[in-house]
Amino acid sequence: MYGMLYESVQHYIQEEYGMETWAKICQIVDCKHTSFKTHQIYPDKLMPDIAAALSACTGESFDFCMNFFGKCFVRFFSNFGYDKMIRSTGRYFCDFLQSIDNIHLQMRFTYPKMKSPSMQLTNMDDDGAVILYRSGRTGMSKYLIGQMTEVAREFYGLEVSAYVIESQNDICGGTAGPIKLTDGPLTVIVKYRLDFDNRDYMAKRVNIVAHPSQLKMPAVDLNVFLELFPFTIVLNHDMKITLAGEKIIETWILHNPGVNPKAFIGTHVMDAFKCRRPKDTKIEWDTIIKMRTVLFEFELIRTGHNRAAYDAALNIDYENYDGESLNEAQTMAVEKAHEFEKTHEHDEEAAAASKDEIDPATGQRRPSVGLRSILLKGQMFYIKDVDSLIFLCSPLIENLDELHGIGLYLNDLNPHGLSRELVMAGWQHCSKLEMMFEKEEQRSDELEKSLELADSWKRQGDELLYSMIPRPIAERMRMSQEHVCQSFEEVSVIFIEVMNICDSGSNNIQEAMQAVNTLNKVFSALDEEIISPFVYKVETVGMVYMAVSGAPDINPLHAEHACDLALRVTKKVKAHNLPDVAIRVGINSGPVVAGVVGLKVPRYCLFGDTVNTASRMESSCDPWKIQLSNFTALKVREVGYKVEPRGFVKVKGKGDMETYWLLEGPE
Repeated sequence: MYGMLYESVQHYIQEEYGMETWAKICQIVDCKHTSFKTHQIYPDKLMPDIAAALSACTGESFDFCMNFFGKCFVRFFSNFGYDKMIRSTGRYFCDFLQSIDNIHLQMRFTYPKMKSPSMQLTNMDDDGAVILYRSGRTGMSKYLIGQMTEVAREFYGLEVSAYVIESQNDICGGTAGPIKLTDGPLTVIVKYRLDFDNRDYMAKRVNIVAHPSQLKMPAVDLNVFLELFPFTIVLNHDMKITLAGEKIIETWILHNPGVNPKAFIGTHVMDAFKCRRPKDTKIEWDTIIKMRTVLFEFELIRTGHNRAAYDAALNIDYENYDGESLNEAQTMAVEKAHEFEKTHEHDEEAAAASKDEIDPATGQRRPSVGLRSILLKGQMFYIKDVDSLIFLCSPLIENLDELHGIGLYLNDLNPHGLSRELVMAGWQHCSKLEMMFEKEEQRSDELEKSLELADSWKRQGDELLYSMIPRPIAERMRMSQEHVCQSFEEVSVIFIEVMNICDSGSNNIQEAMQAVNTLNKVFSALDEEIISPFVYKVETVGMVYMAVSGAPDINPLHAEHACDLALRVTKKVKAHNLPDVAIRVGINSGPVVAGVVGLKVPRYCLFGDTVNTASRMESSCDPWKIQLSNFTALKVREVGYKVEPRGFVKVKGKGDMETYWLLEGPE
């Protein structure tokens, strides 16, 4: 689906339910898009996923949410000026229902990869109408109901009640038994009943009386009719071609060079054409006679550009066909055959490559070898005088390149219509439009890159901030909460000092650089052993590394985690085998006060006697030893840590203190 559909959903969910609900929905469906681009393609399944997430967040039903999304789209596309197109389709709501397919066909110029559904008005009465919906997407039937009811209310002032009569293959919300229309691939087919006041339209449609002068007019000869409309096919009750316009016959001959040129007349229409719209419709008299308001799109079937077809074209004895001479199309077919024989050697591969010209995913023609298949769009009319159906159509042509690609010229198009002017106008404005699209795409790409760069900078800024200040404290500061100071009843503070790094009296630059590199290796090894949120690195001052367990995240096992860190880092630094380098560790437990200090380079700092005592435990420790205070040793010994009494140690500012060596952790 194009991004415009998801833009409407995002906008109105944020407006109706708030930004928090949208953020929660994105988290549920794992949507990585902070915004949607109008002309970008997104997965189809994202729409029902968002509806299911909104249903879970709000308690509304899934069908209600899809219905809401359909209404949102109708409200949203007015921002693009599409409301004018809807209002111009007709005076009545039924006029709009008859024009839906044509609107989708016209939108293919703006949205070339649009996989639009097919909708036909099958029945009308004073109390409403019945429409038939066909699509390759499942679960969108309630979305369409939302669109129909909102269009009726917004543009025609009607209150419409819409519901499903029958459905087939509609996984989310199907009701009755299947409508058996085809044995082809999976297609969602839903029949809707729309209840509304349709009396004005029916009165206008039924009570029109012909002017007396029209009743006296003689019948028009079909040959004259076919001259006026060269792209016309006349069908009998068996859906066989009885008459056809000159241009459609010549085009068929051009695309089927290996077939008898006279075989077109009398052929079943489905043997010469493939019905692309309406999808999965049986081309039968009783079916078509009820679909006079429907736009049909036929694709000309061709034999393929293979050697057998062209050889057959070369061997046809045209002179024996009632003495008729070769016309322009037949002559062109023979010339194409000669040219093909000289220039193409791998015909079978070319035929295989061009077998399926219409991409089912995009509805567009694929690049093919030779001529492209022609697409004809028009209406089926019943002519009572000849008891036949007339397919009054014209070729679908977007630009001059496509005109030449299907083997036609401007002179072949209806002179009384606007086909020639539209093709030429499209060609003249094509380069300008392409330039505009390229600029818009470039701007869009630049904006997307800027957003990605801004996100990258934000992530880097967050990482830098969280390296200086704990995440919960930083989040509270972002919300302008002044109370960023916090007291903790009990934590464990760890001090680790790296010894024998350098001689303080040396002025040798090489020795200083070596000392910095060695210190960096040790501190990096210590950083790797910090496991958040059990232990938090506070700071490094000179050759001393400070960490804490139990703050800023409260942790009842802070003493155990502090001892585990001390044992791990001692083992890891020894494994580095750094010459003449040793570490000593001191740990103490108790109450502290923590807070953010400074403005230029804010730091998360700990204050209290517990910190001072932990520092003394480190400074009075021996190399490769872990010294614990009495309080910390008693806590960890109870849970199985092996400690050894050191005795009483004279501590500056404290006097004699009983301390312990930490030997190893519990088994």
